[in-house]
This record gives sequence, structure tokens and C-alpha cells, in this order.
Amino acid sequence: MWLSWDNAALLAAALGVVGLGARRARDRALRATSAFAVEASLVAALYSVWQFVGQLPHRGVGGAMGHARWIVHVQRLLLLPSERVLQQEVLGHPLIVQAANVFYAVVHVPALGIFLVWLFARHRSRYPRYRNALAVLTFTCFLIHLIPVAPPRLLAGSGFVDTAVRYHQSVYGPVGTGISDQVSAMPSLHLAWACLIAVAVIQVSPSRWRWLVLAHPVLTMYVVVVTGNHFWLDGIAAAILVAASLALVDGAGRLRRRRRAACPAPEQPRPTLQRA
Repeated sequence: MWLSWDNAALLAAALGVVGLGARRARDRALRATSAFAVEASLVAALYSVWQFVGQLPHRGVGGAMGHARWIVHVQRLLLLPSERVLQQEVLGHPLIVQAANVFYAVVHVPALGIFLVWLFARHRSRYPRYRNALAVLTFTCFLIHLIPVAPPRLLAGSGFVDTAVRYHQSVYGPVGTGISDQVSAMPSLHLAWACLIAVAVIQVSPSRWRWLVLAHPVLTMYVVVVTGNHFWLDGIAAAILVAASLALVDGAGRLRRRRRAACPAPEQPRPTLQRA
């Protein structure tokens, strides 16, 4: 069980106090600890908001089913493959289904945490870009989640199976409660984070093995579909939001640099010669 939103908020506050308190320390190790604590505080605060929003009851939940059917209609127009057929191929393999349920419930948060620690420790100068993109991406997903969209497993008459309920692995309670809100299927935050991780690792890491990170979003997309938690279009929207978030952060950075260039530094007063 992950931290509740209030415990995460307390952790964020504690890390922030430690980080700001050690910022002016003379010891280099303490200053490094300060920088890490401040960044960890920001991430913990973002996590707290994510947990808090996920626990808020949705208004107008009845529209979630209609929105889900609209997604199904659009996917048919786009000739996307059927998620139900893919799920049916897996249902006869209980170990695979249970592993998918565990992956869906457990992997996304630790994967993001490991990625942020790696990026901060190994590529400090590149860290702010992806941290800011993560904040923009997550906040945008929150805004879109205000429009209720039911996941495939809750769509009546669709033939989908709630695999987590079948194997008693569900992290959800009744609709609108639990670890996350069940009618916030569009876009998939699981896949949004996975895509951001993959893009960042490929762009930042010099290793020739960095392309293997693409397995993370691919496997995540497979898992969220076979467990009945998301449509293909939920994942496609998430990937588009990743690109848009990075573009927005980069655009803001360019605008900030242009403003700095347009404002020349104040001239230093010239020293005056004094007569002996």
C-alpha cells in the first residue's frame, strides 16, 4: 500500500524543511543532501496531490459510461484492434493475468521514483526539464480526469472481465473510492509516466542499451489493456500529452532565455582615477 495523501504531504513538508535548512551549510555533502531533499519534497508533494485527487468522489459519474462508449466508437472509426480480443487470449493463463494485475497495481510509482533518483544523481543538469514536464503532464491528466470515463471492465455488455476482481487483487473499492478513482480512465496516467520515462532515458543516457527502456511503455500498454483498465485511445492520448508537456516546458525555457537576453546586465561603474 502506497502512502496516503496526508502522509505524503507530511513527508513533503519534512523533506522541504530539511532541504532548506541544510542549503547554507558549509559542508559539501550537506549541500548535496539539501538539493536532493528539496527535489524529493517537490515530488512527494506532487504524489500527495495525485493521491488526494484520486480519492475525491466524481460528480456526474453516470456520464462515464457514455464517454466510454464514445471512445469505443472512435476506435472503430480508427480501425484500432479490439482490447476484448486481446484480453480473451490471456484469460486462459492465470499466472500471466495475475502478474499483469500486480504490474498494474505496483510498478508505476516505484518505476517513476527510480527514474527520478537516477536522473537527479547521474544527469543533474537535465533533471529540471523532465521534472517540470512531469508536473505539467500529471496536472494536465488531472484536469482531463474531471471528465468521467469508465474503463473497459466497467462497461456493461462489453464482454470485458475485471481481472483484478476475479483474482482478488483489486486496489479499488466502490466506484469513486479506493487508491485511485475508477472513472478516470482517459488518459492513462500509468502509460503517461511510462512514456515520459522512456523518452527521458533515450534522450539523456549515452548507453547503447538505453533503447531497451521502450519495453516499459510497451509492457505497460499491454498490461492496462489486458486487465481491462484502459482503452487503446487512453494510451494514445497519454503519449500525445507527454510530447505536448515536453514541448511546453521547452517553449517556456526558450521564452525565458529570450527575455534574459533582451534585458542586458546593468553596467558596472567605471573606477575613477584619484590624483596623488
